[in-house]
Amino acid sequence: MSTVSTSPDTQAPSRSPLVSAPPPRKRIFTAQNLVGTLVGSYVPLIIATLIVALPLLWMVSASLKPTDEIVTLSPTLFPENPTFQNYVEASRTVSFGRLFLNSTIVTVLGASIKVVLAILTAYALVFIRFPGKRWVFFFILVALMVPPQVSILPNFQLIAGWGGMNTYWGIILPGLGTAFGTFLLRQHFLTLPASMLEAAQLDGAGHFRRLWQVVVPVSGPAIATVALVTIVNEWNDYLWPLIITDRAEMMTLPVGLTLLRNNESSLASFGTLMAGAVLVVVPVLIVFAMLQRHIVTGLTQGSTTG
Repeated sequence: MSTVSTSPDTQAPSRSPLVSAPPPRKRIFTAQNLVGTLVGSYVPLIIATLIVALPLLWMVSASLKPTDEIVTLSPTLFPENPTFQNYVEASRTVSFGRLFLNSTIVTVLGASIKVVLAILTAYALVFIRFPGKRWVFFFILVALMVPPQVSILPNFQLIAGWGGMNTYWGIILPGLGTAFGTFLLRQHFLTLPASMLEAAQLDGAGHFRRLWQVVVPVSGPAIATVALVTIVNEWNDYLWPLIITDRAEMMTLPVGLTLLRNNESSLASFGTLMAGAVLVVVPVLIVFAMLQRHIVTGLTQGSTTG
């Protein structure tokens, strides 16, 4: 058996013992990166938080201050001698219990009907074929661009002609349609996989069963977002309840603040007005805290389709 020998000239060249060093890594914690992070992220966030939080903090603080701590040349952010006398005075001047009941009834009924109508309309625009569907969606988009103040006069003439002055249904009825909620839910329903509805249809489920047993359970964040926006709008609505009610027992909380302002017009009553504002704001803040984790998810679910 013969062996093949290789000459030294044909052997592979040996590697050089010197290996090139890798490029140096960029330093992460540098002064430039720190300044960029502070200026581009934390500083705007802190400024925005202060703009939103400071007025609310001052409102709560002023509601707990006596008059001499409010009307002073050296005001302080926090009360030195906190008292609930402003809340007692506000409740004595205006019946906040009745106003709270009116706002709760109007908000619960109005928001519930709005959300249900938005769900039904969005489902029909996505999953049901009917003539003129594109035109219906077009007019919904148009409604988003029209300010609600435009329809106040015709709504007042209609509701007043039907005897709706100083009634719950007169406050609720004109605002039952929600173009924003319908648009948001339609965009979200477009992202749902068609296989879910096809499987439910093969099982013999009709439209209502597909809607309430398939579509609604998987659309919780989007529906919660619509519900939260609707609740806030209903609770804070001021102009229409002010126009359609002229009796104190049928006014809502925002309108009740105007009544309180008319009765407490002196500078010394500033703390009483702040106490009334706190009573209006706190309930909707509690609702927001309960549903806020659904907001970002619900708004981003309808941002893409596919």
